[in-house]
Amino acid sequence: MKSATLILILLFMSQNNTSLIYDAKHQDKNNNWFVVDDGVMGGLSRGNTKLNDAGHLEYYGTVRTENNGGFSSVRYTFDTIDASAYRFMVLKIKGDGKNYQFRIKDDTSHRYSYITTFETSGDWQTIKIALKNFYPSFRGNRLNRPNFNGKLLEEIAILIGNKTKENFVLEIEKIYLE
Repeated sequence: MKSATLILILLFMSQNNTSLIYDAKHQDKNNNWFVVDDGVMGGLSRGNTKLNDAGHLEYYGTVRTENNGGFSSVRYTFDTIDASAYRFMVLKIKGDGKNYQFRIKDDTSHRYSYITTFETSGDWQTIKIALKNFYPSFRGNRLNRPNFNGKLLEEIAILIGNKTKENFVLEIEKIYLE
């Protein structure tokens, strides 16, 4: 009987071992998203966000490659989160079949981010990314630093920059640590 109780307790703990970063249901938190496009370096790409009719954050726009451009990103800042108890970043999203980068920062004053890529299918997906797989990068160059140490988080971002002119749409329902 003790082992069955212990199994139930462990199962319950594993199901609730999450830390919510973003949930579209909490519309007051949508104000923390901001777009950074390649216009910061002369490009012409344009990204936007809105709360769509389904109640999800919609990140959409056009990537253009003229003037050394080619990317759009949306960033979300929050109070520092201790992520040391978690192993994964989980995204509940609906993409457009394109590849995106997911980026995290442990300190918003750092110029570099820890990044990884994910592919969307055009359907709703739950994408689970191991925190240890995020590698440091600055302006598209991998840095000679260790991968993300899994301790603190202050910002997340999604970037599209597939070196091609394209329209994009990504719906975000929820992002959390697990």
